[in-house]
Amino acid sequence: MNILSSHEGKLTRIGVFYDGNYFSHVSNYYMYYHLRKARISIPGLHQFLIAEVSKAEDSIARHCRIVDAHYFRGRLNASEAKSRDALYRERVFDEVLMREGIITHYLPLSGDGEKGIDVWLALEAFELAIYKRFDVSVLIAGDGDYLPLIRKLNTLGTRVMVLGWDFTYTDNNGNTKTTRTAQTVLDEATYPILMSTVIDDRSRKSDPIIENLFFVPKTQKKGINQDNILPSDGNTKVGVICNLKEGYGFIKPDKGNENLFFHYTSMLNDDFNELSDGDRVEYEDSVNDKGPCAIKVRKVG
Repeated sequence: MNILSSHEGKLTRIGVFYDGNYFSHVSNYYMYYHLRKARISIPGLHQFLIAEVSKAEDSIARHCRIVDAHYFRGRLNASEAKSRDALYRERVFDEVLMREGIITHYLPLSGDGEKGIDVWLALEAFELAIYKRFDVSVLIAGDGDYLPLIRKLNTLGTRVMVLGWDFTYTDNNGNTKTTRTAQTVLDEATYPILMSTVIDDRSRKSDPIIENLFFVPKTQKKGINQDNILPSDGNTKVGVICNLKEGYGFIKPDKGNENLFFHYTSMLNDDFNELSDGDRVEYEDSVNDKGPCAIKVRKVG
């Protein structure tokens, strides 16, 4: 008997496809609006996928393997990313994706936002299902536009697992926001999973598979990391965090000027979720559409 063929017959091949904008939106929800106050962990999510596929396929976890994973998203050009202090954050996330073997697919963002990402994801997912013979294709997406893709994958005999979320929250401006997975997508998928329900299921509160879905940053040691000191350009200021909200806060400058607004995306190398009132920070002055603000914020002392 051909040993390789015997082993291949037992393997359940999994292809994973991320709608990056959707995944980012969901991760931000858990970080800033859900009681978890933590981002979704991609390694933890992949462990969850393998566990769910092995259960659905009546297999064992070590015979289920993610053989391909792809991440699709629109991206700022380098100049725009630099002006928004987004280059470092993008690089950090790229490293997370690389460590998990996820192939990235980026299109430049236009003035109208993302264009063509869903089409690109659908074409890649269909083509790869043909050539790599996935047993299960996993879509981390909730848009009804993916319905034709799911139907096409069904014609190949590829089972489709959809990970979707339903949630409602109130943003920082007091507006109610709702995210829902298209029902047509859930109905057409072989294995539909409503992750918001799974995560909030009290019967699985102590389940390590669920706990590992979230990345909890390690508490950073106090003191200045010499590798992260801002370059001295004459514009660095020092102040104290005086008021933290969900995803934003205010800094009281040492020199007694008016308190400055800063957004969580303005953090340089630290995690916004680890800040507390009274923390000393360095920052640079800037201006947004509402007036003076702080950027390149980092914790010191």
